[in-house]
Amino acid sequence: MAWPAILSFVVVNLVDIVDVGLVGRLGRQNVAAWGYATQCVNLVETLLVSVGIGAVALMARAIGAGDPARARRALAGSMLVALSVSGLGLTLVMLVPRQVLGLLDARPEVIEIAVPYFQLTAGSMVLYGAAFMFECGLRAHKNTRAPMVVAVAVMSVKTVLSVVLIFGLLGLPRLELLGAGIATLAAHGVGLVLFAGVSRVAAEKGTSVTFGWRDVRAMWDVAGEVLLVSLPSMGERLIMNLALLTYFKILSSFGTAAIAAYAIGVRLLAISWVPGLGFAAAASTLVGQALGAGDSTLARRIGFRAVRQALILMCALSFVFFFLRTPLAQQCTDDVQVARDLAPFMLMLALAQPFMGAHFTLGGVLRGAGDTVTPLIGAAVGNWGFRVPLAWLFARVFGAHLIWVWAALIADHLARLLINGLAFVSGRWAKRTGATIR
Repeated sequence: MAWPAILSFVVVNLVDIVDVGLVGRLGRQNVAAWGYATQCVNLVETLLVSVGIGAVALMARAIGAGDPARARRALAGSMLVALSVSGLGLTLVMLVPRQVLGLLDARPEVIEIAVPYFQLTAGSMVLYGAAFMFECGLRAHKNTRAPMVVAVAVMSVKTVLSVVLIFGLLGLPRLELLGAGIATLAAHGVGLVLFAGVSRVAAEKGTSVTFGWRDVRAMWDVAGEVLLVSLPSMGERLIMNLALLTYFKILSSFGTAAIAAYAIGVRLLAISWVPGLGFAAAASTLVGQALGAGDSTLARRIGFRAVRQALILMCALSFVFFFLRTPLAQQCTDDVQVARDLAPFMLMLALAQPFMGAHFTLGGVLRGAGDTVTPLIGAAVGNWGFRVPLAWLFARVFGAHLIWVWAALIADHLARLLINGLAFVSGRWAKRTGATIR
């Protein structure tokens, strides 16, 4: 199940790398504006991912128990929660975008460049939220290939539109960062149409990957459960993103070049933690279905196998990025200082890859069993117990070199691995379902 999910994430991250390369040619201020807006929009996106985690967990358990009607109601309830979250985010960005960006200490000239792009990408999250719930419905049925195909189509649209609109090709005006925002909004619109169509076709073949008005009217008992399961995961994502925004704010003291380097580096290295995300998605579905069927031994074996396979791939990718960090940095930007700041960041992130792959995958196992609290605790300890305090100490107290601020993220991911790993070994995640690990 994991390889189509991994390929989907790879496609998404490759397009993000293309975006980095395109925006990186627009100058340091445009890259910084893109970075500030992206960090804020990522908060909404990760909350939507949290709702999807709850959707997959509940739908997989219902499918494993042979209750397709409940699976459809869970999907309908998840859609309601997702649209509420993304709609609230869009409303905030439309009303007070400058104030939101100002909280991150963005400079006034950078804020003015960022606002139109910020609003367009916030709007795209409403479309993405609806599309992602359909995607989660497919994955809960072990269908990871259809989402892969849709991801390729959506990212192809985004890439073509970005190139054309950013630089004004084919007789169109040069829109620069605004063009990137329009391309993102249009691509997510295409994604929603494709996912709705694929889900409808799959439903006609007897799977519960979409819902009707009858399911909407009857969803309220399950909608509350979706929210209950999703809330700890939302808290986890909120904690993580607030920590990342604080981390971003700390970096502001190093200047625009450091901000631009971080914005580029996160996108560039995101491709290397994709195996962890892919195996987490697969493990969540398979563990949920196994526990729904009462087979705790299979669920435990799935967890160990997923972690082992994820680690193999993550270590291989870490090795590649470790040795290619300097040439990759130089290819992503024409700004010498940004490239100089980017190379050591990529080094630290490459070193963190094995820890990230393991705790991502273990988090998927735990969420598949309905345990969204343990990953929340891990995120809180890792980010607010280690990453943010260490970055603040290095930057504001010791006045250390930027590389020490980059290095703080390693402690974050190691702490999360230890917390998720101990919870998995203890077997608490299976006991939540009433099963017993043998």
